[in-house]
Amino acid sequence: MPLDSTTPAAAAPSHAVSDATLTRADVERLIGARHADSGNHAPLHFTDCDFEGTDLSRLDLRGAEFHRCTIVETSFFGASLAHSRWIRCRGREADFGSADLVDAAFQSSDLNNTSWRRAKLASASFRGCKLTGANFEACTALGLSFVETLLVGAHLRGLSFRKATLQQLDFSDADVAGVDFREAIFDGGSLRNAHLKGARFDGADLREADLSGVRLVDAALFKGATISHQQAAVLVTELGLRVM
Repeated sequence: MPLDSTTPAAAAPSHAVSDATLTRADVERLIGARHADSGNHAPLHFTDCDFEGTDLSRLDLRGAEFHRCTIVETSFFGASLAHSRWIRCRGREADFGSADLVDAAFQSSDLNNTSWRRAKLASASFRGCKLTGANFEACTALGLSFVETLLVGAHLRGLSFRKATLQQLDFSDADVAGVDFREAIFDGGSLRNAHLKGARFDGADLREADLSGVRLVDAALFKGATISHQQAAVLVTELGLRVM
């Protein structure tokens, strides 16, 4: 049921809400109550809450925590979400476009087909997340990190992973055109059938990555990178030669 003025969680001193279906008006009331309580600066804390399809655009949710929440098709467009925490949330097709997510952290969350266009993602982190089909076009991403995350078919054009250690990142079928992978270390993961035009791999260590499906036209992009003998054999096969 939607939160109302009689809901005990709305008046909780810690500004914590659990097991509730929330509307925009509910969240605005919680934000207002928190601001009015000058003696309590604890951030909003949501557990097992349902925001599906709700418009939460441009709201001030800095420092908020979301645990096991449903944010499917929820709009956080232009919202203030710096230092927010998201743990085991379900957020298919949520919109984080133009939001301030500086130092936000996402863990073990399903964020497939989400939009992050023009979002501020400096020092944000994604660990153990599903970001298949996610769009990171034109976002601010200094210090952005991904660990053990699915980025299959994601739009990552122009991002920089320079000198980063990439732990089990699946870039299969992703658009990584123009991405800076210079001196990056691939600790597992995949670039299978990724769109690589203009990507830079100078000094990168790709020995643990899956490079299957790399086209001959893209092979030159790996100049200066370190690959294994097995990977080299795969690339040579693209030339129509047999490795004996």
